[in-house]
Amino acid sequence: MSKKSKIFLSGVVEGFYGRPWTMSQRKELFRREQKWGLNGYLYAPKDDYKHRMYWRDLYSLEEADQLMTLISAAKEHNVEFIYALSPGLDITFSNPKEVAALKRKLSQVCGFGCRSFALLFDDIETEMCPADKEAFSSFAEAQVSVTNEVFLHLEEPQTFLFCPTDYCAVFCSPSVPLSAYLNTVGEKLNAAIDILWTGPKVVSQDISVASIEEVSAVLRRPPVIWDNIHANDYDPQRLFLGPFKNRPTELIPKLRGVLTNPNCEFEPNFVAVHTLATWCKSSYAQKDVPMDGDDQGSDYNPHEALQLALTDWLVEFNRADQPDGSGARGGRSKRDASEEEPMQTDGYVPGPKDNPLYTAEPLTLADLTLLSELFYLPYEHGPTALVMLQELHWLRSSCDAAADESEKGKEWRQRAEKFDEMCGAVVQMFNRLSNVPNRIILYDLYNYICDIKSGVTMAKAYVKTLGGRTPHPSLALTDDPEPWGFRGALSGEFQRMLPSHGNRDLFRSPPATRVYTIRPCTPKDQPEVMKIFKEMQTETQQKVELVGDRLVEGHVTPSQNCSLILDDASGVCGYVFALSDAKTAMTKSQYPETMLQDFPSVMALQIHSKVPDHDAAKRLILQVLSALRDSGSKGVFSEFRSNDRRMFDFLKTLNVFQVLKVEGLPTNLVIMGTKL
Repeated sequence: MSKKSKIFLSGVVEGFYGRPWTMSQRKELFRREQKWGLNGYLYAPKDDYKHRMYWRDLYSLEEADQLMTLISAAKEHNVEFIYALSPGLDITFSNPKEVAALKRKLSQVCGFGCRSFALLFDDIETEMCPADKEAFSSFAEAQVSVTNEVFLHLEEPQTFLFCPTDYCAVFCSPSVPLSAYLNTVGEKLNAAIDILWTGPKVVSQDISVASIEEVSAVLRRPPVIWDNIHANDYDPQRLFLGPFKNRPTELIPKLRGVLTNPNCEFEPNFVAVHTLATWCKSSYAQKDVPMDGDDQGSDYNPHEALQLALTDWLVEFNRADQPDGSGARGGRSKRDASEEEPMQTDGYVPGPKDNPLYTAEPLTLADLTLLSELFYLPYEHGPTALVMLQELHWLRSSCDAAADESEKGKEWRQRAEKFDEMCGAVVQMFNRLSNVPNRIILYDLYNYICDIKSGVTMAKAYVKTLGGRTPHPSLALTDDPEPWGFRGALSGEFQRMLPSHGNRDLFRSPPATRVYTIRPCTPKDQPEVMKIFKEMQTETQQKVELVGDRLVEGHVTPSQNCSLILDDASGVCGYVFALSDAKTAMTKSQYPETMLQDFPSVMALQIHSKVPDHDAAKRLILQVLSALRDSGSKGVFSEFRSNDRRMFDFLKTLNVFQVLKVEGLPTNLVIMGTKL
C-alpha cells in the first residue's frame, strides 16, 4: 500500500510542565486551529501521569472516554491528533516486557481512534542501566531500536514523531555534525519517522536556515520544530504575548513542520498560535500547507501579524464568558449574556451633588498592544517596555538636576512627567482589563497584570521622590516598606545573592556594551581555553611547571562545579578550573606541607586582556570559591609566573587573593591564596 505524501505539520504541542489544559480548552484550540489554517496538535503534557511518570498504565474507562471525545473533536476540525508517550524516565530498553507494555499502551490509544503517535525521550538521564549496556552499544541505539519496533507494530503510521534526548544544538557534543548520538539517530531511525528539534537552544532566540540545513544533513531528513519561544513553564513571573518571530519564512520548505509549545496558561496563547498561523501562510508556504479560505500567502511581518492577532483577540475579550462555562462560548449570544448580568443601579439615579455611578471603560486595541509590549518575548522587551526602562534609568542617573532651573532640569521634569503618563497608561490598562466581560481570559492574565501594575506604581512613586515630591504613604520607599514594596519572596532573595544575578537582564543598568556569561566549561570550549592559555605563556615566556597547568590542559579533571567559563559575544574570554585536593595533581612534592594544610585546593585562572569588567571576573572566581567551600575545603591557592604582571595586578584589584609567603619558592613563581 503506497503512502500518501506528508503534509507540513503546523500547530500546537501541549508539552509544558505544569497544570495541563482542560478538555474544553483543547476543543477550543481545535476550533481556533481550523479557523486559522493550522492542522496539528501534539498531546504531551508533562504532568499527565499516564503520559510520562506512569506511562505503562492503561487508561481507565472514564479516561478513555475523554480521550476518544478529544480525538473525535480534533477530527471534526481537521486537526491531526498526535498522541505522545514519554517512557524515558525508567524504561529498560532491552527488556521485552517493557517494549510489550509500550506497544500495549499505544495500541489502546489506537483503539480510541488515534492514528498519529510520538515517542519522546527529552529531559531524561543519559546513563543506561547495566542490562541496556549489555544489549546496546549506545543510548541512541537503544532508543532507535525500540522506536523502530513500535513504529512497525503500529503499522507505520503516516505521522510518527521521535524526540531525541539531544533535541537542540547546545546539547550536542562536540557539535551537531560530530554528535555520535545524532548521527546514530539519523542513520538508524526508520526514514518514515520524523524528528523533533528545538533549534540552537532549548528556547531559541533565532532559528536560521543554515542551522536547519546542518541538522537536516545529520538527521537525513528535515526536522519538525518544537518551538519553545512562547514557553513560560521555567519562570512563573513571565508571560509571552509577542509575535512568532526570528524564524525566516525561507525555513518552511526546509522543515517537516512547526509546532509551538506555548504559555502554560491557555487563553494568552491566542497571540502565539495566531501569529504562527500567519507565518505559515507566508509566500514560502508549501502547497500542501492548509490555507484559510483563498489566502495564498504573503510576506510575513511580525509587527503586522501581532496587530492582526490582537485585533481578533479584542473580540474575544468582549465575549461574556465565565469560569463556570456560561457565556458566549457556552452557547448563549453576547446579547443574552449581557441581559443576564446583574444590574448594580436597580433604578438608582444619583443626584446632582452625589457621586456619579462607576462606568467601566472599554478595553481598546491600544491597551492590548501595551499589554503585549510589556510581556513580549524571552529575549526581547516590547518597544514601550524598553522606553520605560530607558527613561527610568535616565531619570535616576540625572536626578541631581531635578530641582534645577537649567535646561537639563527642565528636561528632567518633562521626562518625569512623560514617565508618569506611561505608568498611568499601564494602570489604566489594568483597570480596563479587570472589567472585561470575558472573565476566563482575565483570570489567566490577572497575576501577571497585577504584578506589572504594582511594579510601575512603585517606579512612579520613586520618580516622584527623586523630583522632591512625596508619594502616597503606602508607596513610600522606606526601610520598613509594605510587602508590595519589595519583590520576589524567598526565590528573589536567593537570586539576589547569586554572583550571576542580573547578568542576563534584557535591559542592563547602565546599558552595557558587552554582556558576559558565566557557564560550565564543555569539551567544545577546550580550543579557545588553550588559545588563551598559550597567549599567556607567550606573554610571560617563562617555563615553570605549575599544578594548575595540568587542569587547564585536561590532564587532571577539575572538581565538581569547578570548571567555569567567562564568555561574551566574541567567545571565551576567561576561565577558572579548580581541584579541591591539589595533592592529587602533583607529580612530586612541589609545595610545603604547611602551605597545603591551610590551602589544600588549587585554582587555575586566566582572564583575557580584552575584559575590562572586573565585576564579571570577580563573579566568576567567587562562584568557584563557593563550590570549593561547599566541598569542605578551607583554603585555595593559585600559581602565577612572576612576570605575568597583567594578571597579577588585575587580581590585586579584585581583593580576593593575597600573596602567600612560601619558603623555597622559585623566584620566577608567585603564589596567591585565600582562606575559605
